[in-house]
Order: sequence, then structure tokens, then C-alpha cells
Amino acid sequence: MSARVKDEKTRPPVSREAVVAAALRQFAERGYRVTTMADIGAALGVRGPSLYKHVTSKQELLADIVFTTMRTLIAAQHRAVEAGGPAAVRLRRAVEAHVRYHATHREQAFVGNRELDSLTEPTRSQILDLRRTYEHGIRAVIEDGCASGEFPATDARLVSFAILDMGMGVATWFRAEGEHDIDSLAYSYADMALRMVGLDTRGRES
Repeated sequence: MSARVKDEKTRPPVSREAVVAAALRQFAERGYRVTTMADIGAALGVRGPSLYKHVTSKQELLADIVFTTMRTLIAAQHRAVEAGGPAAVRLRRAVEAHVRYHATHREQAFVGNRELDSLTEPTRSQILDLRRTYEHGIRAVIEDGCASGEFPATDARLVSFAILDMGMGVATWFRAEGEHDIDSLAYSYADMALRMVGLDTRGRES
């Protein structure tokens, strides 16, 4: 019996959650197309074929990661917006939630955005629907602010795309050990979003 097989028999069982987490790291570091099930297994110290006890394919792992990411983002946005208040307050909360997620779940956000075209149908279309739902949530707040006169008239669709793209970029550069902490970063990005809809946030204490 090889040492590797013996090690596998004495090692605690691998869970589906551990397989998904290992796949996420591999997809973020190597890319989905290059990563093999053997690579994911090696990261867990097991043989690739043993992963099929937990998942049916590499595609299932990618879908799991991207669906979880989008559903988490949408749930956080709903909590932020449904707390109520003026449009500016709701927009601030939604943007802060968006930035916090991308700062604290960098690998999930990075894989979700970069590997969209690696998804097969119908999963890709389902994810695109969730992304539209998420964008429409921000857009609806901006439209509410414009309709009430709280925000100057603006192109709500264009601004919502700009706000979301700005926040998504955080996943590519943010580091916890860097000069910006998550709280101040989220607040600053929310200030920038409010300026995009025509509000002057200069001079206000953070």
C-alpha cells in the first residue's frame, strides 16, 4: 500500500465545504480552465477521484461558488435597503454592503467576475439574471431619490453600473494589512457614490 493511500485512510474525511473552499482557492490562483480535479484533490491531500463523493464535476464547484456569491450579495443589499430611510441613507447602506463584501470575500468576488464565461447553460443565464437583480436594486434606490427630488435628475442606470464597478474593483487590490481599514473604505466609497448622484458630501465629518 502506498504512503499516500495509507495517509488518505488515516486522514479525517473531507467535507463538501472543504472541497468547495479548495476549489475556490485554486480557481482564484490558477483560473478555472487550468485547474483540474486532481489539483483540487492535491490541495486537500487526497486523490482527485475521491472528490466525486461530494460533487459531480468541476463545473458544479464553480456554479456553487458563483451562486453563493450572488445570493449573499443580494441578501446583504436587501437588508441595507429594506431598513428604510431617505434614498441617500439607503444608497449609502447598499454601497457600504457592496464594498464590505468585495473587501472581505475577495476570492469569491474575483472568481465570480472573471469566470462568468466559464459557466455552462443554463447556469450562466441564471447567474446573469441574479446580477441584473442586484444592479436593479441599486438603480431603484437612485430612481427613488430622483423621483422625490432628493437627488438631482441623473441617468440611474449608468450611475448604478458605475457604482457597482467601482466597488467590484476593491476585490482586486484591497489587502487587510494595507493602509485602508474596511470601515473607512466602505464609508469613503459610499461618499463617492452619493457624489455620483449629485449630493455634496464634502466637509462632513466621517
